[in-house]
Amino acid sequence: MTDITLLDGAIGQELVHRAGGGATNLWSTQVMMDRPELVGTLHADYFSAGATVASTNTYALHRNRLARAGVEDKQAALINLAVERAVAARDAHGSGRIAGALGPLLATYRPDLMPDVGLATQRFAEIITLMGGGIDVILAEAVCSLQEAEGIFQGVLESGTDKPLWIAFSVDDEDGTKLRSGEPLGVIAAMVAHYRPAAVLLNCSTPEAIDQGLPVLSDCEIPFGAYANGFTKITDAFRKDAPTVDSLSARQDLTPAVYADHVMAWVGAGATIVGGCCEVGPAHIAEIACRLRAAGHTII
Repeated sequence: MTDITLLDGAIGQELVHRAGGGATNLWSTQVMMDRPELVGTLHADYFSAGATVASTNTYALHRNRLARAGVEDKQAALINLAVERAVAARDAHGSGRIAGALGPLLATYRPDLMPDVGLATQRFAEIITLMGGGIDVILAEAVCSLQEAEGIFQGVLESGTDKPLWIAFSVDDEDGTKLRSGEPLGVIAAMVAHYRPAAVLLNCSTPEAIDQGLPVLSDCEIPFGAYANGFTKITDAFRKDAPTVDSLSARQDLTPAVYADHVMAWVGAGATIVGGCCEVGPAHIAEIACRLRAAGHTII
């Protein structure tokens, strides 16, 4: 049938759940600082479930986020730790790739902040350089606007990396044919044609919104895919400055079987890279792996 890349699921949210205790502004970075062993264990669990890609716990390791907690000087060490834990889990498993995760420069689900492209270029290039040769692919996640995307594309070029870029856009949960900025999803086709990333995806949106938006990606004429979150909704409280994940809640209806139904529909529509985002865990990935194999697909 088809070769399918199976991503892992939630990294940040899953680490927070496993660590217990109260949420902080540092999110999963705090977990990695306090209990780094949990990071490697989580990667191992996803590989065991059938994932072939480990996403590094680097989504939130931006200077501005670390500066709020007075640990900006630890950025390089934390990035190195995150990459090391993913690589060690992959090596212990015996196969797989490492995706160096890049989150939005200023805040998630905040396209209104419109980061300066020059600053974004510099900061993304810095993180990519710090990730070094331990990663196999760059995974830019939850891109909510064209301006955010421009900073990422320019940052990749500025870094001089030879690693391929997979860029994942987050769409409006009510209308999956629009970015969270309100810009039509279809306008990314011209940007993708210009910068030629290795793949384009949708992520960190409801699976129902991704159902709506995914057909648009086929116009980009490069490999495409998706990985959804399991939040009930993105609350106004989470859109405030320096929120914590206590402002968000998980859906109770998005069981592994239900989520896998969505994923298999995406594969049926031509997606070749699938997985999970926030609130999607190892059990969901295991169910997807089972469904893919049963349908005759090869997981690569």
